[in-house]
Amino acid sequence: MGQNSKIEWTTHTFNPWWGCIKVSEACKHCYAESWAKRVGQPVWGPQADRRFFGDEHWKQPLRWNALASGAATRPRVFCASMADVFEDREGLDLHRDRLWDLIEATPNLDWLLLTKRPQNVAARVRWGADWPDNVWLGTTVELQKRADELLPFLAAIPAKVRFISAEPLLGPLELDRWLGEAIDWVITGGESGPKARPASPTWFRSLMIQCMERDVPFHFKQWGDWAPGNAANLPKTKKLRIARAADGTEMHRVGKKIAGRQLDGNEWDGLPGIAKTR
Repeated sequence: MGQNSKIEWTTHTFNPWWGCIKVSEACKHCYAESWAKRVGQPVWGPQADRRFFGDEHWKQPLRWNALASGAATRPRVFCASMADVFEDREGLDLHRDRLWDLIEATPNLDWLLLTKRPQNVAARVRWGADWPDNVWLGTTVELQKRADELLPFLAAIPAKVRFISAEPLLGPLELDRWLGEAIDWVITGGESGPKARPASPTWFRSLMIQCMERDVPFHFKQWGDWAPGNAANLPKTKKLRIARAADGTEMHRVGKKIAGRQLDGNEWDGLPGIAKTR
């Protein structure tokens, strides 16, 4: 959990538990699994236990909610960075119910539920067709096949804001049929970490243009460890590594900090405004 999160598109993070199971190509080099192992928490996989938390942990969003009363901007809470709230696993329903209680008790916070399992959402929430106004629902779509598979489930949920996280982006995405109707916001970015896969600038630029054409907010989070450009114009490193994205574009491994988050000379920090009534 983190107050004042370093993730650009959220304010805070809250985890009702830690642990998950890998279900897609985006999970291959999961940062959350790596972090959990680093701090001695073997909570990944079908046989592993999940890590749960006590009452003090659950009180923190109530404090954020009190501080947000009357504030000019609404804090956004990313839930959950170290788990998937909609994992289909025995023993999680009690904790999910506690999360729904917490969301309902914190109307000054916008809760961002990001899942790789939107097909499980309708059966796991209590709200039916009447979702709270402070819940945004998103799903991860890193490849076109995942978008085709998952977005019909996301589109069927009447959340106030529906969004996608195309991070790590592993191929081109065509989202025209969804943008502006089913999808209110697009987050995208490249992969970071020791085994990061390079993403082509063409893929990000295409998403940006699609969003601009449909008047959908676009957020470019990062290049990740790989940056585009002429090697002569990139900062010098001890050993410049070169690889090609899946479409053949040459990319240079310079690290996340150096690669930065500018796309075509700009930082793209789009956020949804007041969403339409579902």
